[in-house]
Parts: sequence; C-alpha cells; structure tokens
Amino acid sequence: MSDVRTGQVTGSAAEVYDALFVPALFIDWPPRVADAAALRPGDHVLDVACGTGVLARHAAARVQPNGRVIGLDLNEGMLEVARRRAPEVEWTPGEAEDLPFAGDRFDAVVSQFGLMFFSDREAALREAWRVLKPGGRLAVAVWARLEDTPGFFALSGLLHRLFGDEVKGALDAPFALGEPDALRALFARAGISGARVATLPGTTRFPSLRDWLHAEIRGWTLSDRIDDAGYERVQREGAVELARFVDARGAVEFASPAHVVSATKV
Repeated sequence: MSDVRTGQVTGSAAEVYDALFVPALFIDWPPRVADAAALRPGDHVLDVACGTGVLARHAAARVQPNGRVIGLDLNEGMLEVARRRAPEVEWTPGEAEDLPFAGDRFDAVVSQFGLMFFSDREAALREAWRVLKPGGRLAVAVWARLEDTPGFFALSGLLHRLFGDEVKGALDAPFALGEPDALRALFARAGISGARVATLPGTTRFPSLRDWLHAEIRGWTLSDRIDDAGYERVQREGAVELARFVDARGAVEFASPAHVVSATKV
C-alpha cells in the first residue's frame, strides 16, 4: 500500500522512485543541504527520512575519513534500495517523531523533502533538535509552493479534472510547506530559534513526458490510486496538456524551487 499522508510507498514503487525521481528531482539538492549544515570531515550525521539515500550518500563522502552517517526512514522498501546502493552507510528503520537515539549525539541532522509527510512535524523537529549536540547544525529542505512549480501545478490540474480531489491531493502533498512564513512559524513552535529560510532555484528534469508520468503514477503515492486504464488516460491527455514542458529533444524540464531551513543549536 501507499499512503499519501506519510509518503510511504511499496517496494516496487521504491525502485521506480530511485530510478526516476532521484535523478529528476533530488540529485541537485544534497550539496546544498550539506552546505547549509556545514558538513565537514569527522562529523557524525543523521539523515532523517533518508529515502533511498541520495543525501546520506553525499553526506558520507563529505565527512570522510573519520565521520559517520546514519540514514533513518520509516519505509522499509526505501531502506532496502538504500542498503543495496551504499552498504557502507548505516541504515535504520525509525520514526522522525520518536528518534531512537540519545540526546546531544549528532554534529548535524539533515533531512531532504521528508518533513511535509511527517505525522507530527513539530514533534519531528523537536526530536531532531534534541539529538543534536550543542553547536550542532540542522538543515531541512522542503519544496516551495505548488504555484511556483509550473509543471506540477499543471499536472495537479489535470489529475483533478480526471480523478477529483483525492488524487489531486496526493500530488499536492509534497508542497504543503511551501509558504516561507508558515515554515518559519513551524520551526519556532518546535523551539528552534534563529532558523534561516533560503529559497533556492531548482529544476525538475525527466528524459521524457512518459517517464515523468510513469514516475508520478507508478513510483509515488498515486501507485494504488490510479488503475491501468486511468494511467493510460493520464498518458494520453497529458501528452496534450503538458506538452509545453517538453523540449525539442523530447525531454521534460521546469522550475522546481525549494526552501532550505538551517539553524545552529546553542
């Protein structure tokens, strides 16, 4: 089963996620999150909601030779892929709202595009803050507003027309923290003072429109909400409604900005 409320996907969907979503959406962001967390050699780092491990793997390279990275995720399907990709990283199941670690343990806690899906975002941020050492650094990336991401905004409208509010809501969920003022308020309520929000440009890229729609329907929380007939309808109607995002080579590209929130524990 897939669950839009928590961002959970099946094992097969995790494979699609790693093959299509990671290079299309997430590959450009680990250096930015690592910079915001000021990762350096020797750091002990926790990656919360690590998914298939793109940020944790980058962090592991940054903290060599003597550093250590733990990747934590609630989704065992994601962790199975992560373990195959980087067996040298420590991968562990767990909830962001109840981290299985003692306080004051990590030099840095990072999280990339997971906070939107946590059942209790404030609790998750408080937990991240709790396990940081004094002087430790927190860096969290979330997507900007759906309206600022034209490709997904258009796809959201298409899915709403074809399938209604529930399916549209599944696609819209990753953009739930797109308002910077609301994001700052969330961190403040979690007791994280001095949080800085940097809005950075980004780009979504897929090899083709079919790949993009396959990733959305088969590789994420829509995988059990749209049947085969619906999937073919999205592909057929998307070829018309989303054509403006396809370049002369047949590839898809559009702006996907994100907010990177950082703070230092005193």
